[in-house]
Amino acid sequence: MSDTPDSAVRTYTEQHRAAFLDDLAEWLRIPSVSAQPEHEGDVRRSAEWLSAKLKETGFPVAEVWETDGAPAVFAEWPSDDPAAPKVVVYGHHDVQPAAREDGWSTEPFEPVIRDGRMYGRGAADDKGQAFFHTLGVRAHLAATGRTTPAVHLKLIVEGEEESGSPHFRALVEQHADRLAADAVIVSDTGMWNETTPTVCTGMRGLAECEIELLGPEQDIHSGSFGGAVPNPATEVARLVAALHDADGRVAVPGFYDGVAELTATERALFAELPFDEDTWLRTAKAGAASGEAGYSTLERIWARPTAEVNGIGGGYQGAGSKTIIPSSARVKISFRLVAGQDPDHVQQAVRAWAEARIPAGIGHRITFLPATRPCLTPLDHPALQAVARAMGRAFGQKILFTREGGSGPAADLQDVLGAPVLFLGISVPSDGWHAPDEKVELGLLFKGVETAAHLWGEMAAALR
Repeated sequence: MSDTPDSAVRTYTEQHRAAFLDDLAEWLRIPSVSAQPEHEGDVRRSAEWLSAKLKETGFPVAEVWETDGAPAVFAEWPSDDPAAPKVVVYGHHDVQPAAREDGWSTEPFEPVIRDGRMYGRGAADDKGQAFFHTLGVRAHLAATGRTTPAVHLKLIVEGEEESGSPHFRALVEQHADRLAADAVIVSDTGMWNETTPTVCTGMRGLAECEIELLGPEQDIHSGSFGGAVPNPATEVARLVAALHDADGRVAVPGFYDGVAELTATERALFAELPFDEDTWLRTAKAGAASGEAGYSTLERIWARPTAEVNGIGGGYQGAGSKTIIPSSARVKISFRLVAGQDPDHVQQAVRAWAEARIPAGIGHRITFLPATRPCLTPLDHPALQAVARAMGRAFGQKILFTREGGSGPAADLQDVLGAPVLFLGISVPSDGWHAPDEKVELGLLFKGVETAAHLWGEMAAALR
């Protein structure tokens, strides 16, 4: 071929730009809102649409996989090289609820293009980012002259991510043999901003609990009994006050067991990012930064475990006064976990810490929700370096590294498949995930296409 692979990728992508956007718009018109029962049929229609489109793209296998909830889509395109590595791409086809009266400028499920952006629910989260792989793999084949990808390529696109992925782990366990992989690519993430392309290297995990303290069998008069019987609201307040030490560290014994500490290299890479704390605080609508002593703001939200009180209540909450000792009080706490922490161990440590602080005369119930494990890919992992090289070729500039403070189903793929998880996303903060006027920057969307086109050759070379 006279073109270099890089220029051939760009040429092919540009030639197929209009058709790709037409297809994406058609998919976005399907209101696949997994959280709303009235859209159950739309979520199924979305899965069926994607399965058919993947077959049209060239995937020899494209199937709708049933769960106890909404369906997922699986597709596979084997390489003609039997020694090629296996790579799974993860995305989701369900979207957040959206209605014009929420503040949208146009109908949320009638995508429009304005000023180089496509507006519509799911444009960035996550249909647009899952869909760029369809054009990316075709550009990969066109640029290299191959008839099959350089890797054994698999896609798993779930239908319940916006509802907490309640059935996803069971689905992965059920089909672990077909999803077997040497690496997992998650395309449900983003970059630092429009001019700073980045690769995410990990996500924190999550453990959540509710602690309910029980006192008298009913609310009782604080004049007749106050000061002589334990008060569950007071004891909840004491638990909350004891949750952190003076340096902002979580004071639960054993909480930090196994925590992977930041290396000097990682801290230096975080410091390279164009982070402005004042701007960040304005976004957070907060007046000051705080947290664990000795760490920067980015280090706190990406690489350190935390405990946050999400809600606290008990007793009288109405106007005026009601002089009682309440019969019960409760607190909801979430713990963000980092690499090296085991959610089961954290839950046991929290339970032991709380129970040791509950005085006689106070009953308790401690309830934990299902936990999400953290995931982290080492900076020197060859698969991560392959993603960074592919992205660098597409963007033509140095790629920086981030982490994300939130959680997602990536850890389930890592746990069940035993494969490293990499993050490839082109969305930016202004895309407005979950908000009115969600959009995707078309220039970045097609950089995602180019990155995906370069990735399979890079991955094939890196994982041999």
